Amino acid sequence: MNDALPHHVVPGLPASLKAERDGAVAILRLSRPEKRNALDDETVRGIETFFTSLPEDAGAVLLVAEGEHFCAGLDLGEIRERGVTEGIAHSRLWHRAFETIQFGRVPVVAVLHGAVVGGGLELAAACHVRVAERSAYYALPEGSRGIFVGGGGSVRIPRLIGVARMMDMMLTGRIYSADEGQQIGISTYLLDQGQGFARGLELAKHIAGNAPLTNFAVVQALPRIAESDPASGFALEALMSSIAQADPEAKARLRAFLEKRAPKATPT
Repeated sequence: MNDALPHHVVPGLPASLKAERDGAVAILRLSRPEKRNALDDETVRGIETFFTSLPEDAGAVLLVAEGEHFCAGLDLGEIRERGVTEGIAHSRLWHRAFETIQFGRVPVVAVLHGAVVGGGLELAAACHVRVAERSAYYALPEGSRGIFVGGGGSVRIPRLIGVARMMDMMLTGRIYSADEGQQIGISTYLLDQGQGFARGLELAKHIAGNAPLTNFAVVQALPRIAESDPASGFALEALMSSIAQADPEAKARLRAFLEKRAPKATPT
């Protein structure tokens, strides 16, 4: 059974979020199903609190959602009377919260089902591995709402699907199915309904078993290398590679492999 994380470990989480543990995996559940897990300010602040308060022994995070939908995006009721200055501050709140996911201490696996819409897709894009069930569908309806993405979507989503596809989604209201989302790169795994949590947890446990420094390098260095000019990328890669292989745990793992005490990479 999963163990609830004590409040002193993850303080101040709102009722719209639930935190659990399964071994080295910390599990965060969006728990606002009556609102299709739409994100209000309290929930976004809670996400930031969770990811900045992870226990030291947590090696990965699994992000899941209760109810029929992963996340229907921004709770639109919160922006009716917001001015420009308040809107900028609100967007920056989302940026800070989602940055703690993308560039946090540990990798994050998201399990997607039902609506992954607007801010929900922005949230998913901040994660490192995305497992989709066949009920998942993806949309960016901001164009028809008279608004624009504000949770980092214009930065992260084009890196997954390309600028042209994101423009099409926002301008025309195009909705991608789970199969289409897998084909264009939104999800990295696609499973039948009801199988996402088990697969996501399996992947998160595997990730948590990696060398922490390697996980850190993948989360922190790899995206920055990919976005840099080639010369800078090669330099950072060489630096990160040398740091990782000099780590005592890396040396122990390499010895185990060379002494045939560790499994080889084989297809399953």
